[in-house]
Amino acid sequence: NKFGVNYSIEDNASLWMELIPYACTAEDRAMQALKEGAKATKAAEDNPFIEWIGAAIRADAFGYVFAGNPLEAAKAAYADAYLTHRRNGIYGEMFLAASIAAAFGTDSPLEALRAGAEFIPETSRLYKDLMWAFKTTSPDMDFRTARKLIDDRFPGMDGVHTNNNMCALVFAASIGGKDFTKAIGTVVSMGLDNDCNGASLGSIYGANLGIEAIDPKWHECFGNNIHTYLRGYENVTFDQLEILVHSIREKNNIK
Repeated sequence: NKFGVNYSIEDNASLWMELIPYACTAEDRAMQALKEGAKATKAAEDNPFIEWIGAAIRADAFGYVFAGNPLEAAKAAYADAYLTHRRNGIYGEMFLAASIAAAFGTDSPLEALRAGAEFIPETSRLYKDLMWAFKTTSPDMDFRTARKLIDDRFPGMDGVHTNNNMCALVFAASIGGKDFTKAIGTVVSMGLDNDCNGASLGSIYGANLGIEAIDPKWHECFGNNIHTYLRGYENVTFDQLEILVHSIREKNNIK
């Protein structure tokens, strides 16, 4: 909204320093580097967390702004991811942004994830791992079987790495079908970074199914209110965010 959809990595860094009081893991390392004078394009160097899930879980807004256009969503996510991550950490955010954007026009959440995978490099490990997940998953398995398959595929991988968690989304979407509650219950039950996975999968399901297909118990309890730790945005409503998304689309002539 402030810099336009073609914002730069430097723009992103200035916004982070303005709005975010603290962070964790990859994001914390990047912010400390910025405070020490590092250029935005170098803030993620010498960072041991550059392939963790932190960038992927920031993908939602790009998917909403570019609803129905996964290519542009993936491109817009890149400058955000590059500030704090590298390699599969970046591809994770591009994948989820593209998946959420695609979800507005696909037949199912699982198909949205298939579509999103087409917007990351085929040579990347994440792409290959996702192709494995699509090939291996089945709607007939349960969360325990899915988790074991992931553990066997990624022995020793950290529970908040991008690749194993993105595969968990694929398994949960396959098992859950078009049932929001079953899908969210499955991905949370699988463990790993399950709070983030529940949110990301919920985003895809919401975009694909629409709020009418989701049990009100999942959203009425929030009372149309979100609490954040961003400076100046400590309390916002879902309605305000919806208006903001439409405003960004209009300002940037996004059809």
